[in-house]
Amino acid sequence: MSLIASSHSTLVLGLGATGLSVARFLTRSGRAFAVADSRLAPANQAVFEAEFPHVSLYLGPLEADFLTQFSQVILSPGIAREEPAVAAAIAAGILVIGDIDLFVQEAAAPIVAITGSNGKTTVTTLVGEMAKACGKNVGVGGNLGVPALDLLNPSRELYVLELSSFQLESTRKLGAQVACILNLSDDHMDRYAAVPGARSPMQAYHRAKQRIFFGAKQIVANKDDPLTQAPLAEGVACVQFGLGQPDLKDYGVLQDGAEFYLARGLTPLINTRELRIRGRHNWANALAALALGDAVGLDLSHMLNTLKTFNGLPHRCEYVGTHQGVEYFNDSKATNVGATLAAIAGMASRPQQLVLILGGDGKGADFSPLRAACRSATTDGGPVKAVVTLGRDGSAIATLLRPVVSVEEGSSLEDVVQRTASLATEGDIVLLSPACASLDMFKNYEERGAMFAALVAQL
Repeated sequence: MSLIASSHSTLVLGLGATGLSVARFLTRSGRAFAVADSRLAPANQAVFEAEFPHVSLYLGPLEADFLTQFSQVILSPGIAREEPAVAAAIAAGILVIGDIDLFVQEAAAPIVAITGSNGKTTVTTLVGEMAKACGKNVGVGGNLGVPALDLLNPSRELYVLELSSFQLESTRKLGAQVACILNLSDDHMDRYAAVPGARSPMQAYHRAKQRIFFGAKQIVANKDDPLTQAPLAEGVACVQFGLGQPDLKDYGVLQDGAEFYLARGLTPLINTRELRIRGRHNWANALAALALGDAVGLDLSHMLNTLKTFNGLPHRCEYVGTHQGVEYFNDSKATNVGATLAAIAGMASRPQQLVLILGGDGKGADFSPLRAACRSATTDGGPVKAVVTLGRDGSAIATLLRPVVSVEEGSSLEDVVQRTASLATEGDIVLLSPACASLDMFKNYEERGAMFAALVAQL
């Protein structure tokens, strides 16, 4: 990447979907800028050159001397602030921000901000659907779907943003109307292993997530997960949700015999049997959505009607078929251990035994919490009948789990599905919930889930 005598004060770093949205925003604002990407042939290069033919584009390895020629760098979330050239720019006093800071400067409507290790896409989508049911002009996106800057519109009455830890790292003050961390468990530990000043990767990850609370007017926290609390937000109104009996103004679950109800305080709101989304982890997602919607004044009756019709999202405990009395569920989006633990707990509330598919790229995560969750249904009454593993970390997971449950190792997803079909019997559930990323074998988790569904259909 060659040096330039640049008249541009702003550099957009990274040419993914976020980088393109930043380029569009700066163009609309009449601001001069340049764009750089560390890849020699980024996937969006042709799109960029067609849309911005007069904007300078620099490709190749990042160099500190290049970055420090600019007064401001707008960093895409896929690039860590610890990347040496970026870290050098920060040390030199260059302002390094993300797209969310630009969004906050322009957004006139209230912001519902949602993050967490698991469930954030479901909750973001659900709150967006609740707002639409209330007749709101709502923009829904951020880390999912439409980049935040592409949502900006003067007619918006509400924004609902899913935010990743990567985005939050470069967000200085979000100022959301209501902000929420849904849950926190090991994820992206490979990215956070080298963050200076952190005692552990998990602490660095937690610290990034906590930035969602900066400037928040209200907070929604998970009563069952202390890491979702906001210890430095004294005086800010906080509502909690959880799967136990709620306090008077909080959201939780009430039990009446064999029936369970989502509730606020002592007031039952909806029988869990009326929910289209399945599993106790989705009860928590629904409770979080109710608390967030209430915080921005959404009508309760419309929110409850949405819960009765919302089918959930693909690849998130998605029912994909039944074969010989065995139900198959696609939870390919479970790319970390916490997501898989939630899926096991949710599905284990049903009477069926689970045949679980695990494995892929673990991203440096600790798999040990899976041992307690995968207790054998046949020997100690646990929820899991058998486990079939695959992928890069499949053997490591198999070794870990063999003392507590029957385990087989598959050579491919085709082989795995065939093995689960022979292990499961009528009344069982086969659950693809890998606890790992997919990139060791697939293009993404969507491809993994779609292939699983196709293989189930062929049984």
